[in-house]
Amino acid sequence: MNRFTIQLNEIKAAYAAEPNPSLEVRLERIGRIKKMIEANEEKICKALMADFGVRHSIETRLAEFQMIYQACKYTHKHLKEWMRPVQMETSYISGSSTAWIESQSIGVIGIMSPWNYPIQLALIPAIAALAAGNRVWLKPSERSSRSSGFLASLIQEYFHPSEFCVTTGGADVAEQFSALPFAHIFFTGSESVGKKVMRAAAENLTPVTLELGGKSPAIIDSTAKLVDAAASIIYGKLLNGGQTCIAPDYVVVEKNNQDALIQELQAAAQSQFSEPEELTGPIDDGQLQYWQDLLGDAIDRGAKVIPLLNNPSSGARRFDPVVLVDVPAEARVLHEEIFGPILPIISVSNASAAIQYVNSKPTPLALYWFGRDKKNKHRVLEETRSGGVTINETLLHVSIESLPFGGLGSSGMGSYHGKAGFDTFSHQKSILEVRGLLGTNILKGTKPARPPYGKKTERLLRHLK
Repeated sequence: MNRFTIQLNEIKAAYAAEPNPSLEVRLERIGRIKKMIEANEEKICKALMADFGVRHSIETRLAEFQMIYQACKYTHKHLKEWMRPVQMETSYISGSSTAWIESQSIGVIGIMSPWNYPIQLALIPAIAALAAGNRVWLKPSERSSRSSGFLASLIQEYFHPSEFCVTTGGADVAEQFSALPFAHIFFTGSESVGKKVMRAAAENLTPVTLELGGKSPAIIDSTAKLVDAAASIIYGKLLNGGQTCIAPDYVVVEKNNQDALIQELQAAAQSQFSEPEELTGPIDDGQLQYWQDLLGDAIDRGAKVIPLLNNPSSGARRFDPVVLVDVPAEARVLHEEIFGPILPIISVSNASAAIQYVNSKPTPLALYWFGRDKKNKHRVLEETRSGGVTINETLLHVSIESLPFGGLGSSGMGSYHGKAGFDTFSHQKSILEVRGLLGTNILKGTKPARPPYGKKTERLLRHLK
């Protein structure tokens, strides 16, 4: 028995001693997360700056802290309602029997969080798991080592390890962690690692939620206002240096609008990111090299590169955002998730061709549509599949706490945020309390169906039709 198994058994024992924490206990634990972030905003910003090299504190406050505060606030407002039993309909043949569903906690939740938003993507699933009455064990990413290490120290300060504990480490630790018999594993990261997590979890029949990524398209309808669409796409693409799972990965536009769109993209980029210190850098040298390799491959195959900014980027790991046009179909940048400030433009003949192109790719985590034509909008919504959609903007569907957030197919499975997160980490127990008609034994339970079979059973079958 290794140290991870021993630690999990200790947390399971604590859960067994309190398998159904009260509303007050759950809210107090969630409140501690809020207090923990509020008291350490500045220090967390510095840790993230140290990891990324360049990351503005306002971007961190918007993309990390505000998401956490919103999750805490929304959960605090609705948790009592979510915990209530839900009465269900019964048939007349059930007499006076009543049926309901109770949401029950399930145990110890293992959360494996990524490096791109290392605070909010660790804590928002934890908020949902604690709201459902569970205990949490977090394994943050080693690539954001300073942020992950500081978050671990904060959680150790604010929580008993049997409530919410953290284990840091590299791929070897992640491998052991995903093989533990948790009640549920929640993983955010790449598709390739998600497959490994799922294989390891299968050995224990552990349910998994996989929040992956993929190539999220932005479709520009012929009726779109290009200046507004470009401004939204630039913000969605360059927030966090493009290291966002729902960043627009590529743009699909009708050919006669391509040049005008590129001009607006350049103008929007220069307007929003003229200050180099406001454009987040790559998380490490490996990420920078990946971007350079994608760009080099596209150029070697004949793609044309168009810079988005006049001014050079900041920091030790510099990479200037670009648009790519005339990209050959076999280029890596059209098949691999970019996760950086490279924006391929795909020109098509019409709205039908745009839908066809998007559907030729694996199911994306997000889709963005820009335009005013209601018929085309509904066609895109009905004829494409994606984890979520924002119309005439980017990113914002993830900020609505009442909307489930999750992927489909290669972009993930399962969802969270708001009630969806509470349900993900709960067991919906179905309960039937059997009573006869008007409190008598008439039509009670299985009595009308019991042998010996005869006329009463035939009457029952007729009534059940």
